[in-house]
Amino acid sequence: MKRLLFALPLLALIAAAVAYLSLKTDYRGFRDQVILDFPKGTSTETMADELAQNGVIRYSWQFLLARALQPGKLLQAGEYRFARSDTPSGILNRIARGDVFFYELVVPEGSNMFDIAASVGQFDFLKSADFLRAARNPALIHDLAPKAPTLEGYLFPATYRITRSTTIQQLCAMMTGQFRKQWRELQDQAPTTLMQSRSVNEIVTLASLVEKETGRSEDRPIVASVYENRLRKGMALDCDPTTIYAALLDARYRGTIYRSDLASDNAYNTYRHAGLPPGPIANPGVASLKAALAPAETDYLYFVAKPDGSGGHQFSKTIEQHNVAVQQYRRATRP
Repeated sequence: MKRLLFALPLLALIAAAVAYLSLKTDYRGFRDQVILDFPKGTSTETMADELAQNGVIRYSWQFLLARALQPGKLLQAGEYRFARSDTPSGILNRIARGDVFFYELVVPEGSNMFDIAASVGQFDFLKSADFLRAARNPALIHDLAPKAPTLEGYLFPATYRITRSTTIQQLCAMMTGQFRKQWRELQDQAPTTLMQSRSVNEIVTLASLVEKETGRSEDRPIVASVYENRLRKGMALDCDPTTIYAALLDARYRGTIYRSDLASDNAYNTYRHAGLPPGPIANPGVASLKAALAPAETDYLYFVAKPDGSGGHQFSKTIEQHNVAVQQYRRATRP
């Protein structure tokens, strides 16, 4: 009996030691990866069960023991991705840190709200239609650009990390928040005269035209100067991307510009309406915003793509020079 009484505490101590060591031992009972979503309010017991059932830990009691040893830690709700072996203590620490799994939404420079909506729709927890509905409401930037008709132009191109709990409203707030950050930095560098003569919406609108016309950094300030010169003279901008955007708004864009598009009375069609369109036609990056804030000083009124495939443009001061450049382009690109 004495031996048994002596052995029981020893066995209990050994069992406790083994249990504790198991918390520090890596385990992987799954093949590829496991993604688990723990909504707000999920209990520790439920987390433990799901982790064990999916092979992230060997036994649910291991997670419960790890939690009991660290009662002060707050377990964070969210979606977690498990792709390699880990210890029960390591798993607990990850959840306590809120090391949630993020999806990446990449918004390239020059994307418009329709492009972004299509990218958003690739996630099964967000809907393209909901994004477009939110993007058409300019309330988020009303204080900065009260005349902006939508959020177009202010959904700053960048890579955004989102989770399954991210809402469309939160996503739009992130994107417009990033625009505000970049805009504050650009304001310090911008010429005072231009900032006084143009509204934020006008500058961002001009930047969006520049963004859609060229991807070459050296051409952007010159393209901006062409539009500034035409605006100063009261000339129509004749900007093809605005015609495309008008067709997109009317849900009739067919992949190319038709005569009917050029004749459209949509306010965004700069072939029919002089001056800048009502708002941006895309979301410009920093380089195009800088070009709109500080256009080059030129006498150019026209430009056309160079036929050499460089992405550059031939700039002209007169319509005669421009017509020659257009003919050269057409001859060089003729099938």
